[in-house]
Amino acid sequence: MLDLAFSVLSSTWIFVVFKLYDVHKVQTLVAIIINYFTACTVGLLLYDGEINIGQLASSSWIYGPLLLGVLFITIFNLMAKTAQISGVSVASVATKMSLVIPVILGMALYGEQLSLWQGAGIILALFAVYLASIKQKNIAFNRKDLILPLMVFLGSGAIDASIKYFEEKHLTDQEIPIFSSMVFGCAALSGLIFIALKGKGNDFKVNAKNILGGIALGVPNYFSIYFLIRALRSETLSSAAVFTLNNVAIVMLSTLLGILLFKERLTLKNWVGVLLSVLSIIMVALL
Repeated sequence: MLDLAFSVLSSTWIFVVFKLYDVHKVQTLVAIIINYFTACTVGLLLYDGEINIGQLASSSWIYGPLLLGVLFITIFNLMAKTAQISGVSVASVATKMSLVIPVILGMALYGEQLSLWQGAGIILALFAVYLASIKQKNIAFNRKDLILPLMVFLGSGAIDASIKYFEEKHLTDQEIPIFSSMVFGCAALSGLIFIALKGKGNDFKVNAKNILGGIALGVPNYFSIYFLIRALRSETLSSAAVFTLNNVAIVMLSTLLGILLFKERLTLKNWVGVLLSVLSIIMVALL
């Protein structure tokens, strides 16, 4: 549970950093790339084993960081596009509702069992995430724009499911830091390739503000994945419970911090979502 709590805190801090980018006029795309390099460096510093390139290249999980690195940068850009076309609320809901994918795969592939209360709690969590995330009265999809949130939903779910797969089938405790580090390293390289292909190199300004912004994001970003992988090794919680608690707690804590730190206003639906989040956490973790 402690690993899960640290994962939630790290992920929530990412939300705070993104908010501060607007306040201090940090160039988001540049900071995102620097963030990935920072996260990669943190993992390398924490890895206490010998870094043997040949041995790493022949490991059974080597294709994992390549896949996840590309997915990270791709889903980030799809989320941005979804927010621009369909709204931030749609992007947020599509991302957080994707927890249903690793939950279903956990039961289908790894034979995980859920109690009746836990199953009900997961369903309640999905509803809670929806209510807590929406910031407008109605969320309407145009049929032509449905493909973007659908891709965000599937991509976010694929990331969580892939993390669970490599944790379950390939990683030892000692390999978690280097695996996480390589995921972010591949994400950074994918981001640079994306910038080059899009011809945005001229907009890439490496200054003190953007570097500090990237570091402030990269450290918690690394630990959000590191502690999530460790939490998935819990002997008391199934992966379904871990993913549910992680996503719902992030939404709940981020919402509350938005009120306290940034004076955000919540609708009645948002407040109901926060309360249902608390209830769903109790049902999944304690019953």
